[in-house]
Amino acid sequence: MQLNFDNRFIAELPGDPVAGPQARQVKGALWSSVAPTPVAAPRVLAWSPEVVALLGLHAEDIAEPRFAQVFGGNALVPGMAPFATNYGGHQFGHWAGQLGDGRAISLGEAIAVDGRRQELQLKGAGPTPYSRFADGRAVLRSSIREFLCSEAMAHLGVPTTRALCLVGTGDAVIRDMFYDGHAAPEPGAIVCRVAPSFLRFGHFELPAARGDVALLRRLVDFTIARDFPELDGPAGEARDAAWFAQVCTRTAELMAHWMRVGFVHGVMNTDNLSILGLTIDYGPYGWIDDFDPDWTPNTTDRQGRRYRYGWQSQVAFWNLSRLAGALSPLFADPAPLQAGLQAYADAFAACERRDTAAKLGLAQYTPADAALMADLRALLHAAEVDMTLFFRELGEHAPGPQALEALRETFYDATKSELHAAAFTDWLTRYAARCAQDGDEAARRARMRAVNPRYVLRNYLAQEAIDRAHDGDLGGIHALMEVLRRPYEDQPGREAFARKRPDWARDRAGCSMLSCSS
Repeated sequence: MQLNFDNRFIAELPGDPVAGPQARQVKGALWSSVAPTPVAAPRVLAWSPEVVALLGLHAEDIAEPRFAQVFGGNALVPGMAPFATNYGGHQFGHWAGQLGDGRAISLGEAIAVDGRRQELQLKGAGPTPYSRFADGRAVLRSSIREFLCSEAMAHLGVPTTRALCLVGTGDAVIRDMFYDGHAAPEPGAIVCRVAPSFLRFGHFELPAARGDVALLRRLVDFTIARDFPELDGPAGEARDAAWFAQVCTRTAELMAHWMRVGFVHGVMNTDNLSILGLTIDYGPYGWIDDFDPDWTPNTTDRQGRRYRYGWQSQVAFWNLSRLAGALSPLFADPAPLQAGLQAYADAFAACERRDTAAKLGLAQYTPADAALMADLRALLHAAEVDMTLFFRELGEHAPGPQALEALRETFYDATKSELHAAAFTDWLTRYAARCAQDGDEAARRARMRAVNPRYVLRNYLAQEAIDRAHDGDLGGIHALMEVLRRPYEDQPGREAFARKRPDWARDRAGCSMLSCSS
């Protein structure tokens, strides 16, 4: 197993003078040296062929016993220098102070086959200085969900961190899944996450909150030089403003992708938003089944629903505003930061126009299309219609009222289907008239198939794979992985992966809402 490490982050940025996992406040430093805690019996449960190839590895490497030892946290290969990073964040709208990598330990930055840097990070590899009172471990159920979703999102075309492998540890982890005082042992696991950078908004917030402008300045300069090389010109406000604007526009693009495919992150704290505009930290996420803008998969967010599906773009703007506040000591005037926030709003609006046209199969967006889409979403919500299936089926039939009979299969409630049938008929008539302006039916269908997936990682599908894995059967994970690698293609024989959420999954734990426990 050959990996070439660069480790620029720890080479160029100040580190904690104290080593080891003991919990502490770390000031004046962006990382701490800490080694993974060994596990009893590491075993590779699943791996991503695409990420293996990206890193220049091969299937033969996965089969070697040493691979499980390394990515289970029991061994290092030359060049690895494990560390955990120091950051803060706003959690559910409130400043939480120092947070940091509480159960993630980066092994180092490897140079991939394309010459780009990819940081390898073990999630669930044991305590770090930022674990506070936690054990730094992760359970199998949450690790399966993170592994599957990282790769599913990549194949959907959504910017994301990736997952190299899923390793079972052979150890039990004690977790209180529902926070109700009934903690129980669960199988432990580790996911090796992969990304060019795991820097978050919170990395910049913490030094700013502590008044350490010099450290903030070093981090911004480093981030631009390493992760935004196209902007690495003369230092100054113009360069910093261009960088912040790019962070904003990347975040806007990410939010638009989430909304396009029906993904809900569930815990959009500022420490869970990537500076690169990647989906990061797959905790209590979920996919919209029946279209509901107010749905959140996070039990912790059950009351306020701050991180609900329909509010994600606004939360991202709020989070970017917190980042702008953290960066403000580097600017003599707030105008460039305000311009960056405006760039977010403009970019998200442009993405919405683009995705509205694409999801409806229209050749070009017109202002009237906004009302067409808004009216459809209101109908989908009122009639309890499956978002993924409806948009996919809408593209499979000639537009017009005659399509309603086929589309009824995407409704969850027969009574509501009848109640809103006339309204859907009217909408389909309007839609047919709009499509007639384009005139090319084949092109419409092709456009819709390219952006409306047939297969997404529905919570109940993930839970079924988890249940099988707990019984020692990994087949559910592998079958899902194969299907989700081609989410926009019809896959004969795999129709079971493209069905509505079954009734038994409506309120079952893991299938409707999830806690942050992992």
